[in-house]
Amino acid sequence: MSLLENNTNGKLIILGLDGLPLSLAKKLAETGEFPSLARLTPTATEMRAELPELSPVNWTSFYTAADPGEHGVYGFTRIHSHDYTMGLCNFEQPQHPTVFDRLAEAGYRTRSINLPNTYPARPINGMLISGFVADELSQAVYPKFLKNMLGADFLLEADTTTGATDPAFLLDQLRQTLAARKHAFSLLWKDGAWDLFIFVLTETDRLFHFLYDAVEEEEHPWHAECISLLKEWDMLIGEVLDVYDALPEPKRLMSLADHGFTRLITEVDVNTLLRQMGLFKTHLPPEACDELDAQQITPQCKAFALDPGRIYIHTASRFARGCVADADTPALEQHISEYLMTVTYQGQRVFKTIHRGRELYTGKMAQFAPNLVCEPVAGFDLKAKFNRREPFGFFGRTGTHSVQDTFFYDSQNAQPQQVRDVGVEILRHFGIQER
Repeated sequence: MSLLENNTNGKLIILGLDGLPLSLAKKLAETGEFPSLARLTPTATEMRAELPELSPVNWTSFYTAADPGEHGVYGFTRIHSHDYTMGLCNFEQPQHPTVFDRLAEAGYRTRSINLPNTYPARPINGMLISGFVADELSQAVYPKFLKNMLGADFLLEADTTTGATDPAFLLDQLRQTLAARKHAFSLLWKDGAWDLFIFVLTETDRLFHFLYDAVEEEEHPWHAECISLLKEWDMLIGEVLDVYDALPEPKRLMSLADHGFTRLITEVDVNTLLRQMGLFKTHLPPEACDELDAQQITPQCKAFALDPGRIYIHTASRFARGCVADADTPALEQHISEYLMTVTYQGQRVFKTIHRGRELYTGKMAQFAPNLVCEPVAGFDLKAKFNRREPFGFFGRTGTHSVQDTFFYDSQNAQPQQVRDVGVEILRHFGIQER
């Protein structure tokens, strides 16, 4: 049974706008063509994304109200320290209670739609439709009967692999996912049997990765189509705001992005830079490797990177084939940091800061953190492939994540400094103490 009657603050709605930069939100709102966004931007503020500035890191920090050093998710991928197998992070990895868990302990009910890194779905006190990366609808819903309610044609995620080279296909896919989000929202909202409602729209992130130039440039051949899609996105935001306005007081609305976005300068492959330093050595030449084949890491490899710029010293104490002594690690970290800070592209510095993992993260999972976390200058998109020969290149993307310029709105005017703080605000709203 819900304890809403004991919560004087009322229902809380979270509207996730994945990858939305505050600066672009204000620019769009000022055109007069995005009236729903204009309802949020006057009091919206800027947050800083968690590092690395990726969706799984940030949304997991949001829904655990915790540092990555507590929940243990540091990127899209993870590596097994003994057999070097690679896998995608998912809802099974976080090692910290979620806000759903904490609310459930107090009797509150949560409904969540399209929140990234919640696949495979697991039981919560409420309902859950998983977000990216989600493959199979039957494993992306809780309770299971939601699969039939959503229907066989329900599209969990746009096909960006095909869409990367076919703008018309990508835009059509994004319209389909918007329609799917709308359908799911109407199903889960209407009975009001919830206390926390989370609804995330990820279409902006997908659009900006491949067509950010088209969004910004009026003369771009795909500009009109991109703006048309964003107007549909704005209409759905408006529907959410309208039903929120119809709720009785007390109530609260928060809206956030997980990171900002900006125009791409170039992709930067960190493993290639480590290769140039003589530190990253594989069994095969780059062109013979799969881009994520960590089996190629040899006992002679002293350091390697995982997405996007997480650098691991290949220590014997941590990795089965490791060759670096713990005593030599600080000097190697310093050597790498100093080298990377000298890297430039067309005269522009690539790296803003190289963070030590042990200084950036705290918590029980910090022991598994990367040794170094690279923070790029805005516009540089860090990668960590195993099969690239050149450090710089373009591979179909025109936009990239940014740490700064991350959108946040709160009807009660909280001003979180970074994404994890929004999760803390959720707990505070329901009178639950942080752990």
